[in-house]
Amino acid sequence: MLKTEIEKIAIKTKMHPESFAEEVKGFEPYAYKMRKTADGKCIFLNKNQCTIYAYRPLICRFYPFELEKTSNGIYIFNYTKECPGIGKGSPRGKSFFKKLFKRFRKMMIENMRV
Repeated sequence: MLKTEIEKIAIKTKMHPESFAEEVKGFEPYAYKMRKTADGKCIFLNKNQCTIYAYRPLICRFYPFELEKTSNGIYIFNYTKECPGIGKGSPRGKSFFKKLFKRFRKMMIENMRV
């Protein structure tokens, strides 16, 4: 997750960032990852519903897709194979991914201001 996302979640939930996230290295632009429960689920998931849905992190908004930066600096979308819905819904078109990437760029600009 981005630093700005951590700060927003902390404010909205009144929780200390260390209680729900931990710093990570080597996953730029992400600097944090969400802590999980003992059974491996997000701590903000309650009865299969996200309790921070309105201000969930970008990585959650992308799920089950993942944005990766290639060695030559190009961003590509992949998908996580853990999602049980992959291949079951209607295919996503170019406009869907353009919209996701636009949101990513906006968040990167906001994150740079911090």
